[in-house]
Order: sequence, then structure tokens, then C-alpha cells
Amino acid sequence: MKGALPGWRRNLAVLWLGTFIAGMGFSEVMPFLSLYVGQMGDFSKNELTMYSGITYAVTFFVVAVVSPLWGKLADRRGRKIMLLRSSLGMAFVIGAMGFVHNIWILILLRFLQGLCAGYIPNASALIATETPKESSGTAIGILTTGYVSGNLIGPILGGVLAQVFSIRLTFIITGILLLIVFVLSLTLVHESFKPSDAPIAKRDGSLLSQFKNPTLIITLLVSTMIIQMGNNSITPIISLYVKELMHNVGPITVVAGIIAALPGISTLLSAPRLGRLGDHRGADRILVFGFVFAILMYFPQGFVSSVWTLGLLRFMIGISDGALFPTVQTLLSKNTPRELTGTIFSWNQSFQAAGSMLGSLLGGAVSGWFDYNGVFIFTALSLLLNFIGVLIFIPSMRHPFAKHSVD
Repeated sequence: MKGALPGWRRNLAVLWLGTFIAGMGFSEVMPFLSLYVGQMGDFSKNELTMYSGITYAVTFFVVAVVSPLWGKLADRRGRKIMLLRSSLGMAFVIGAMGFVHNIWILILLRFLQGLCAGYIPNASALIATETPKESSGTAIGILTTGYVSGNLIGPILGGVLAQVFSIRLTFIITGILLLIVFVLSLTLVHESFKPSDAPIAKRDGSLLSQFKNPTLIITLLVSTMIIQMGNNSITPIISLYVKELMHNVGPITVVAGIIAALPGISTLLSAPRLGRLGDHRGADRILVFGFVFAILMYFPQGFVSSVWTLGLLRFMIGISDGALFPTVQTLLSKNTPRELTGTIFSWNQSFQAAGSMLGSLLGGAVSGWFDYNGVFIFTALSLLLNFIGVLIFIPSMRHPFAKHSVD
């Protein structure tokens, strides 16, 4: 037992780095993906928009579809082997993107990138199963900062690398970094995996029938989707909203980049602290706080007249993300049989990918119907409905300060 504590802490350190690089690998191509698509041929403006949309969306679509399948396999074969599959696969696929000259080959590689996804949910599942239950909220909160900071730094680093070197070399550098993650995961991550003794027929039955509280699980998965949908609904319009607030005067792209980065910074700072607080005071309280705080911070963003006020509110949104995402994962972990942890975390990634797709689509549509401020109001209302659903379907959430809780 003496080796248990250093063991899970070492896993956490290695997987933090792995999720950081994986998150960075997914996000760093976003600033110049459309520019790279433009290098694939002599496209008209409409063609460039269409191909860029397909190239962006195909990865999220595949992740949403295949994540549950990888999760089921992880619960049968172990989470570490899924980490190795994902990191090695992404290393070769993303590296290969630096050599393509045809749009359909690029789209195919983005499709394969979705198939190789799964590092982050399997890292979360491994941490959840290898960490003592009393520290799981803290550990998952810390792990969350890995991929959040990777997503935060990725676009900035990708833009710098593309400017200093080239777009093609940026893909190759990312592939090399992911190859390093593969080696670290292979040599330093330890998993004491034991396949379930339950009969195969039982494990192949209805997934939800194997949970004590399937309604709780469904509610948490849907919450992941709606929270991520809210985050991504802002992405298509944030730079345009900043441009409007600045009256098209000044360093708009720089300010927009800073505004876009602020939620990630505050999530990075708040997630570990809120995770520890959840371990000591109860995850119910943190989840309720996250929903209420997010709703209160989203509504006024649609009515601001100053870019500084918008920046402050965006920073506050990161605090709510630091409460919501890790706490949902912690509650899923604590209410899931050990042998199904990989499956449920992969389902969680699937719902998150679906939220990313829905957010991008609905954000653009709502801004077209109701202008930019309508997107923030739409997001706040979506989270309000989600919170009402949580209160209805998870009765203990109605009394978060009571002694007994779902965790």
C-alpha cells in the first residue's frame, strides 16, 4: 500500500502532460485550418467555406460516434492500451497532415484523427480507477487543467509555429510531441487492471441496467453535452462581437484572442481548487454552484457595451467551467461500477463532441436570427433548462447542503 500514493500521483503527472499535448494537438490547428484548406486547391469562397466546415466538423462527428465503442473495449482490455492506441495513432495521423496536397486526403486524415481520439477520456478513467476515492475529485480537477490549458495554449502556439515555420511543419511538430506522449505513457503509466468477473452476457446487456441510478448517469451525460454546447456556441461569433464592441477600431484580433483565452485561464486556476472543495464539502454543492454561476454570467454578456466588461464576464465563465466539467466527471466516476469506468468516460467524450458540433451550428444560426447578443441569451437559457432538469432528475441536488449526496 505504500507504493499506492506515489503510483497514482505519478500517473497523474504523466497523464496531465499527455492530456495537455493531446488537447493542444486538437486545438492548435484551428486558427489556420481554413488557410491550410485553401492551399489544397483553387477554391471559390463558397467552396472554401464548405470544405473548411467539413474538415472541421468531421473529427467531432467521428469522435461522437466511436467513443462509446472504444470505451467498451477499454473496460475489457484496460485503459492504458487505449492511451497507447490513441497517442500513437494521433502522432502518425496529425504528422501526416503536414504532407498532404489534396483536400479529400486532408478530410480523410481528419476522419482518422477522430478514430484515434480517446486519450483524454481514458486518462480520466484511469485516474478515476487508480486514485483513492477520497482524492478522486482533486485528481480529476487537476487532470482537467491539462487538456483545458492545452486547448488554451494550442491556438496561440499553433499560430506562432505557423508564422515562424510553416503550417505544414506545425503538423509535423505536433506529431512528434504526441509520439513523446506515447513513449511516456508506455513507460511511466501504471494500471492495475483486472477484467470484470461478471459474465460476458451480463456485461454485453443494456449499459444503463448495470447502474444503480441510470437516471443520474443520463442526466450527467446530457449536462456534459449542453455545457459544451454553450461553450462552443460562442466560438463562431466571439471575434465578430469584439469587433462590434470596439467599433472596428484598434487591435481587434489581439483583443479577440485574449477574450477567447480568458475562460481557459480561469478554468486552469479554479478547477483543482474546486475539485478539492468538492472532495471535502460534496460534489453536489460544486455542481449547483457551477450551474447558477454560469447562468448569471452568461445573461449579461449579451448586453455589455464595453469589451472590458465582456472580458471580465468571460473570465468568470471559466470558473463555472472549472466547477461543472470536473464535477460531472467525478460524479460519473463515483456512481459507475469500476469495470464500466472506461465505457462511461468515453460516452462522456461522445456527448461532449456532440455538444461541440451542436454549439458551432446553433451559435451561427442563432446569431443570424437574433444578432450576436442572442447567442449569449440562448446559452444562458439552455443552461437554465439543463439546471432545472438536474433538479428534477437528481433529487439530492435540490438540497445540496444536506448531509447525504449522490457522491
